[in-house]
Amino acid sequence: MSHLFSPASIGQVSLKNRIIVPPMCQYSAVDGMPTAWHHAHYMNLALSGAALVIVEASAITPIGRITYQDLGIWNDAQMEAIKQMLTDIRQFSDARLGIQIAHAGRKASTDLPWHGGKSLSAAEKNGWQTVSSSSLAFGHNHPPRELSISEVLEVKQHFIDAAKRAEKAGFDVIEIHAAHGYLLHEFLSPISNKRQDEYGGSFVNRSRLLLDVFHEIREAIDPNIAIGVRISATDWVENGWDVPESIELTESLEELGCDYIHISSGGLSDKQQIPLSPNYQVPLAQAIHENTMMPVIAVGLITDPLQAEAIIATHQADFVAIGRGILFEPRWPWRAATVLNEQIEVAPQYLRSAPHQFKNMFK
Repeated sequence: MSHLFSPASIGQVSLKNRIIVPPMCQYSAVDGMPTAWHHAHYMNLALSGAALVIVEASAITPIGRITYQDLGIWNDAQMEAIKQMLTDIRQFSDARLGIQIAHAGRKASTDLPWHGGKSLSAAEKNGWQTVSSSSLAFGHNHPPRELSISEVLEVKQHFIDAAKRAEKAGFDVIEIHAAHGYLLHEFLSPISNKRQDEYGGSFVNRSRLLLDVFHEIREAIDPNIAIGVRISATDWVENGWDVPESIELTESLEELGCDYIHISSGGLSDKQQIPLSPNYQVPLAQAIHENTMMPVIAVGLITDPLQAEAIIATHQADFVAIGRGILFEPRWPWRAATVLNEQIEVAPQYLRSAPHQFKNMFK
C-alpha cells in the first residue's frame, strides 16, 4: 500500500487516507447562512475521495467575517442549517467532516475578492469597524480598534460558543484558525501585537489567548471530536513570528491535548517575502513534525500525487492538504489512486465511470 492511501487517525477520528481538503472560503453565504452553493460545493468535495473535508473559515461573530458574505456559526440558525447540510452529505459520503472557526480581526470588513477585495470602512456599505490586538492596520486597510481586556475575554467566549455549535451540528473535527494574519495570529505576532498587558510582549503573553481558547474548547467538547489548530509557522518578515516560536507553541498545544497542527505561513504583513515554489511550506511542517508527537498537516502548492506520496513517505508530515488543486480538479484523489496503483472507494453511482485502463481502481 502507498503511504498516501494508508489509514491514520487524528485524535479519536479515523481517516481512510492521508488526503485532506483544507478550509477554503467561498464568500457565498447570506447573513452567515449556508446557501445552495455550499450544499453543492461540499457534497462535491465529500465525494472526492479525500478522507477529511474541512468547511471554510466560519466566523464566530459578525465582525469576525472577512467579507459580508462569509459563512458564520455565531447563532443557532446557522448551526441548524449547517447540520442539515452535513446530514445530506452523509447520505452519500463517508468522508469525515470538519469546520474551521475563525475571527478575521483587522483583516475583516473587506469586499468580495471578485469585486477587488478592498478594505471597507464602517461608513461604507457592507463595512464595519474592525478590531485587533493593537490599533495597527494591515497594509493600507482601515485601522482596527484595539480590544480591551473584557473584549478579549468576550472573543474567547465566542470561540467556545462556536465550537459548541460545531459539535451540535455534527462535525467530526474542529479547527481553530490562528493563521494567515487573522485575529489569533495578530495576538501571536510581535509585528501586530504591541500590547502592554498580559496579552502582549513576551511569547507567553502573546500566545495566551490562543492557548486559553484551545484549552477551554477542549474542556467543553466531546473528547471523540478532534480539535486542531492551524498556524502560520512564520510571518516571512524579520523580527516577526517564526519557526522556533511555532515549535514552542506546538509543544504547549500538545501538552493541552491538541489533536493535530495544520502548518501554513504568512498573511500577517504586506511586507512578507514568500519564496513561492512547489512544497514551499513543507520544510516548515517538517521542522514542527520533528518536535511533536501530534499529527502534522502540510499544505501549500502540493499538486502532484508523487509529490504528496513523498511528503508522507519521508516523514515530513502525516497528512497533506490539497486546496486550490482540488478546486481545480475535484477528483484529485482518484487521479492519485491511478498514479499510485491504489484502489479507492467511490459512491456507487460513479462505479461505472472508471476508465478501461483503470477498471479495477474502484472498490
